[in-house]
Amino acid sequence: MTDSSIADQPLWQRLLFPLLTLVVLGGGLFYFMMMADYRLQLFHDRPLLSIAIQLGLGAIAIAIYFGWGKLVERREVAELSTPGIAREWGLGLLIGAGLYTVCAVTLMILGIYKVEGLNPVSFLLPAIALAIKSGIFEELIFRGVLHRSVEAVFGSWAGILASSAAFGLIHLLNPAAELKGAIYISIEAGLLLSAAYLLTRRLWICMGFHMGWNYVQSAVFSGVVSGGVGDPGLLQAVIEGPDMLTGGTFGMEESIFALIYCTSAGIIMLVIAMRRGHLLPPMWKR
Repeated sequence: MTDSSIADQPLWQRLLFPLLTLVVLGGGLFYFMMMADYRLQLFHDRPLLSIAIQLGLGAIAIAIYFGWGKLVERREVAELSTPGIAREWGLGLLIGAGLYTVCAVTLMILGIYKVEGLNPVSFLLPAIALAIKSGIFEELIFRGVLHRSVEAVFGSWAGILASSAAFGLIHLLNPAAELKGAIYISIEAGLLLSAAYLLTRRLWICMGFHMGWNYVQSAVFSGVVSGGVGDPGLLQAVIEGPDMLTGGTFGMEESIFALIYCTSAGIIMLVIAMRRGHLLPPMWKR
């Protein structure tokens, strides 16, 4: 069963499955993500072990999601189909890394971001585990579960709004969280990631983008990740300028440049997805 064939289900299934998926699968994956986050902190000083743990937990989370779709919803889990996985994940990785790099280079041109030296190459290692955790778990939950569940009943536009708002609000749990930063993330990242999902109707490009942005932000440019992780990366940098431009203690996600660049990229992908006919109307219009 695909998203476009939902109208073939009995009405009770069309309402029950999205609700069950949201509550049971979404709740379970969220709890699992908290466990992964705890282990990320526990093994912070042992990056290789931390990477292995996050890879293992991420694989289990994907298996749980896939099993739920096959056994409970009794559908083809097209959003995790494997043909083209490397191409889509790689494209997302390049988009995420590229967008953050454009933001950082903009600050360099303005004289706000100044590189004063390089740290050892080993500083590139710790951020891999964080990128794996956030890329896999958050995309399974917010695009795979929340977006799809809302979309199944109320259509794609409602799915975008619900998943984007929730994605921004969840970042209020981070240590240096700010409401403004959460709002920015809802707009720039929420729209971009939902548009990426709608562009392909698969999750790999979303995971790749998420991993690419978070990894480059922390491991290369030594930036604070959404008010949370602020470990030094490869570049020894001094960032001095208005919070509106730098993002302040929350990180680049609260910068006006990230808002402009990421939102623009999201709109472009959303327009392409609309032209491909990938957006679904509300259930009662199908």
